[in-house]
Amino acid sequence: MHYLDNAATTKPGREAVAAATDCLTADFGNPSSLHGVGRRARESLEQARARVAAALGVSPAELGRTGGGTEACNLALLGAAGPLRRRGGHLIASTLEHPAVAETMKALKEDGFALTLVPPGPEGRVRPEAVTAALREDTVLVSVMLVCNETGAVNPVADIARAVKAQNPRALVHTDGVQGLFKVSCAPRALGVDLLSVSAHKVGGLKGAGALWRAPGARLTAVSRGGGQEGGLRSGTEAMPALAAFGAACAARSAAFAGDTARMEGLKARLLSGLAALPTARVIPPHDAPHIVALSLPGYPGEVMARFLSDRGVYVSTGSACHRGRRSEALISMGLPPRTLDGVLRVSLCPDNAPEDIDALLAGLAAGLETLAHN
Repeated sequence: MHYLDNAATTKPGREAVAAATDCLTADFGNPSSLHGVGRRARESLEQARARVAAALGVSPAELGRTGGGTEACNLALLGAAGPLRRRGGHLIASTLEHPAVAETMKALKEDGFALTLVPPGPEGRVRPEAVTAALREDTVLVSVMLVCNETGAVNPVADIARAVKAQNPRALVHTDGVQGLFKVSCAPRALGVDLLSVSAHKVGGLKGAGALWRAPGARLTAVSRGGGQEGGLRSGTEAMPALAAFGAACAARSAAFAGDTARMEGLKARLLSGLAALPTARVIPPHDAPHIVALSLPGYPGEVMARFLSDRGVYVSTGSACHRGRRSEALISMGLPPRTLDGVLRVSLCPDNAPEDIDALLAGLAAGLETLAHN
């Protein structure tokens, strides 16, 4: 098997599986229970929180657990919108955003907020000057993703946050860091943002866990009610196997970050070199991140090619897994022509990939082009 769809999800690492297994079989208590099993579960929860916080360079007290990246983005935007409404009603987001942000912003617009969408520049990144040009006196919240999950573009979030704060210091800045964690620098204080969302299953953890960092002073209201966990911000009994696995994955990836990044960069270079020998292939820039390359085979539908590759044991996607066959609004906003859009494939790496995976993909693409050309 040659799995190259790691931007959709990753295989859980052995450290994550071990931590989850321990929570399922030994420390399985409710962290809110006062007896010994509950106290051990609470210790596991706080250890996991500390490990994720350490990966981000923040205090554990500033980090709230969620059920995944989508919930973290929802909590950031919906949770901030209530307190901010009194100060103004204008929101800004980029057209590159994952549906977790894009659809939430649309919902807030339907609820009475004004929304400005900022497209990327011709190089595929969101420009700080484009964001500041959209700022208004009543702008209260700006959201620009750190790494585009479809192209691998790394947006200049630190520059954007600095420019926003210089012009409108009271506006909050959120970044979706789901594809950035352990791929690029993802420290929220260095980025200058107020809110940052991350997810476990993109970094060798389990599905069902995520986290939201909020700066001190960034006020949020709860979007769900219940037993008051997470300081009342996110009620519900903690999903300890997934949360413990997230912490273990963060500890493992933190220790190996430099080597993992270099490995993925090398594999990406091997892929780009091989694609250059395929005259039909068009690489979609800028693919800054070490783990994502978007390419198109104009005239060869991406879904057909993905199925052809799958039959050969090579697994890629036709873009974000959340689009389910629809054309990507993010790629449309980049001005790509329809033939290019319809031929898009996304290759996404993880530290477990090997050169053989890249070679199998390149061989599969060459075979697919030859087979489909005759059909």
